Amino acid sequence: MNSEDPCSHFDSNVRAEALRKEAAEADFPPPTTWVNAHAHTFYSFNYKGYSPSRFALEAKKAGLEMGGIVDFDVLDGLEEFLEASRLLDLKACVGIESRVFVPEFSDRVINSPGEPGISYHMGTGFTTTDIPTEAQTFLDGMRQTSEERNRAMVERVNAFLSPLELNYEQDVMPLVPKGNATERHLCLAYARKAAVQFADESALRNFWSEKLGVAADELKDVPDGRGMTDLIRAKTMKQGGAGYVQPDSGSFPKMAEMNEFVLQCGALPTMTWLDGCSAGEESIEELLEVARSTGVAVFNIIPDRNYTPGSPDQKLANLQHVVKLSDDLGLPLIAGTEMNSPGQKFVDDFDSAELNPLRPSFLRGGWILHAHSTLQKARGMGYLSEWASGNFSDVHQKNQFFADFGEGFSPRGESVLLDRLDLEMSPAQVLALASEAMGSS
Repeated sequence: MNSEDPCSHFDSNVRAEALRKEAAEADFPPPTTWVNAHAHTFYSFNYKGYSPSRFALEAKKAGLEMGGIVDFDVLDGLEEFLEASRLLDLKACVGIESRVFVPEFSDRVINSPGEPGISYHMGTGFTTTDIPTEAQTFLDGMRQTSEERNRAMVERVNAFLSPLELNYEQDVMPLVPKGNATERHLCLAYARKAAVQFADESALRNFWSEKLGVAADELKDVPDGRGMTDLIRAKTMKQGGAGYVQPDSGSFPKMAEMNEFVLQCGALPTMTWLDGCSAGEESIEELLEVARSTGVAVFNIIPDRNYTPGSPDQKLANLQHVVKLSDDLGLPLIAGTEMNSPGQKFVDDFDSAELNPLRPSFLRGGWILHAHSTLQKARGMGYLSEWASGNFSDVHQKNQFFADFGEGFSPRGESVLLDRLDLEMSPAQVLALASEAMGSS
């Protein structure tokens, strides 16, 4: 499924040329104080079909201060996104997301609904795909496990939806550029194949009504919009569905194991948070203690799902609490909208009454992640590096340095920085060099 958008074409050469052309012709606005440091691309699932290049372009067009991509189980978009960010002078970071098992919370739901002990988890601030052999083995295993899980799920769902059946190679793989399909791709494939198999809308509605247990006239967004694909997912792939298998301690790596992989790559283990309403997240202090003991250094939030505009509620109170907690602990915050489900925003409304008071924390986190990515890629001087450990005994002082660097430095200064940056430099000297690099670029 190659997009009609040349900048999201599955051919990387087509994307690269389209990026150069649009960048040369665009009149970009000055940066705002808004960030989206967590957006999926078509390497996992982006509901607009955005490639890393397209997201970078849209982030620049929207005047984002900083943009970051995160994909499930792969780092396939890393090089393209960082190259696009350099071309566009966009502050940036790259992450990966998966699910892990947290033994200490084996009897409590964390942020994966209905799945005790299972947590969505991240690493952020990856700067290269040239990673240690052990880390590469772990990464390859993530991709392989994901595909095996998908193929097994398709077999079960096919039996349930028969005579509608997917051929994984023919119906699913064309939807992804490099083989990394997700549940959302499977749902889209089922919806589109059903629309072909049952060309008459009445027949299509009756089929889905019978299989999914929803009245034909109540089906939304037929044939393949959000309402339809979300319903397919809920009824066939989530808890209680024919394709669902309850995960256990052997289904995913332990949080500590994924954190070790992230650290081996020079990136930052990152905890993800849903809304504070689960049994696990109600014990957020305990959960954070466990996470930090295994290496977690960053905290990820999807703000938009944590408040209702104009209606203060428990979710907003939870959001305010966890932001303050992260700030107090010195955990940089990254915020984003995911963009992996139709209807999600391109960027959060940081001018809203609910998010505006929290904007400084999310902006500061974006600066820190950009600074880490820049310095780690340049000289291995990132947030958790030996250089950082040797120069900062206090996490808040370290955060201040990386925030100052990230605020003042952008990719257009990289050539000067690379020429003169040295591991023997003090933080003050690094900041001075960054300022000089920006002044001369």
